[in-house]
This record gives sequence, C-alpha cells and structure tokens, in this order.
Amino acid sequence: MAIDRPDPDLDRELSDLPPELRWREWMRRIEAVLFASASPVSREDLARVLGQGASVDLLIKDLAADLEDRAFEIAQVAGGWMFRTRVAYAPAIRAAADVGNQLLNLSEFDVAVLAAIAYHQPITRDGLKDIFGKEISRDLIGRLHARGLIGTGPRSPRRGAPYTYVTTDQFLVAFDLESLQDLPDREQLEDAGVLSETGT
Repeated sequence: MAIDRPDPDLDRELSDLPPELRWREWMRRIEAVLFASASPVSREDLARVLGQGASVDLLIKDLAADLEDRAFEIAQVAGGWMFRTRVAYAPAIRAAADVGNQLLNLSEFDVAVLAAIAYHQPITRDGLKDIFGKEISRDLIGRLHARGLIGTGPRSPRRGAPYTYVTTDQFLVAFDLESLQDLPDREQLEDAGVLSETGT
C-alpha cells in the first residue's frame, strides 16, 4: 500500500483544529485507510497520513475502543493492521453472502503441510518428504501457492538447487498471526499430539 511521494494537498498537522478534534480526525484517517485496504497496513504507511505529534499505536487503540460495539474490529496481523468481521458474525455472513471462494477449505493434511513449512522454512519438497514419510504432491504445493499461503523461497544450496517453500503474509492473515513468532510452541504441539517429535 505504500506510496513514496507525499500528497501536497494533505494537511497532516491539522494545526487549525483544537487538539481533541485533531486527534479525532487522525483516527478517522486511519479508519479510512484500513477500510480501503484489502491487506494489512503497516505502521509506517499509517504514519504518512498523520502529523508529527500523533502516535499510531494510541490512535489504533482509541479507534478499536470506538469500534467495540460494532460487527467488525481491528486485527493486528502480518506486521500491520486490518479490519476484520468479528467471529460471532461468521454464521450470518455465510448465510447471507457468497463467500465460498474466500474460505480456505483446507484438509487436515493440508494444514499439517502448512505447519511443516511454517516451522521448517525454507524447506524443499524433499524436506517435506522426510517429515511426512511420503512424497508431497506438486498439486498440493500448487493449491497452497495459488491461495497465497506459501511462496517460493531461496533455492536450496544442494545439487540441482531445488526450490524451497516459505509461508507468506497471507498465511499470517489467514491464521490471525502478527508474525511467525506467534506460532504455537513446538513442545506444546508435541505434548498435545499435534506434532510428532520427529516432524509433523
């Protein structure tokens, strides 16, 4: 979403407004930017519409409080913020809207492969084969790639330089993670039986 050139018509400082109205206007600007964006918006991008004395974090906090009784909320994911419908309204949306192409519809095995990529990235198909004890189909990799959940990482330094796979910002958004550090602890997953001690 970043645009390198500032808009000369945008008054960032709003010095003609009293402080409480200035703050309110900055909140509305953040709201407008988040509303218009289909992907998370970074702190740096939001700061481009604010004056010098503005705190993006405090403005986001105040805006989130403003939205407390609304059907949507601000979520911090993938290194930025975006609007999301509150989970409580998911059944209503499914009943009234055609969201079929937005649903992930991942099988348990698909999620296991995604988890293996997330925890072991960058990883090759051979690396995934070592974890699962069987070949991972190109079709499965292609489906995960087409949904934007994984991308191509650096080429492996092995003979033939095979492709590696990594998760994407869309993976973070889909699983409501701010960063990969928010992945569940591997030991907890092993204790719960979700991951084996040798792999996934």
